[in-house]
Amino acid sequence: MEPVTIISGRAVPLDRSDVDTDQIIPSEWLKRVERTGFGAGLFSEWRDDRNFVLNHPEYAGATILVAAHNFGTGSSREHAVWALMDYGFKAVVSSGFADIFRNNCTKQGLVPVQVSPELDRELLDAVAADPSLELTIDVARGTIEAPAAGIEGSFPLDEFTRERLVNGWDDIGLSLRYSSDIDAFEAARPAWLPSS
Repeated sequence: MEPVTIISGRAVPLDRSDVDTDQIIPSEWLKRVERTGFGAGLFSEWRDDRNFVLNHPEYAGATILVAAHNFGTGSSREHAVWALMDYGFKAVVSSGFADIFRNNCTKQGLVPVQVSPELDRELLDAVAADPSLELTIDVARGTIEAPAAGIEGSFPLDEFTRERLVNGWDDIGLSLRYSSDIDAFEAARPAWLPSS
């Protein structure tokens, strides 16, 4: 995955709470065998309503999704993260995330920005009022701000997750940090043992 340090861009206000993974990417999309192409299915049932926020042209190209409380609840499908990223989102802001969804985000490079309920509401209202509003998320510092609206705040990330995102370490990348140890182990391995 690519390193993520600072994300700057416009946002989409998804003023819905308890959004589950089946709403993010409906189950009929789970038949795909590759990780690409899921963006077309993102919120596909809701997008049938032409008044749904993603159908508004003023939000086209936004890279940050600002959602209400409890985003990503439900099943543990990684497809939800793939759909958000394939659509073009680099971060999701909410006052609460389901644990499994949050974990899937950090393993793929989608930044889950958990803010206070008050800051979440302030951001939702500001982005709804001004679709051109720019947000900046600094992963290293754990801050989010919308300078033109006078909004600033912080979000928690444990040091391991922060380091993982800033360095672009997916699970394979984490293992490759120990490649010299792995090579040394393999070199010392008895020849009579099965090889890969």
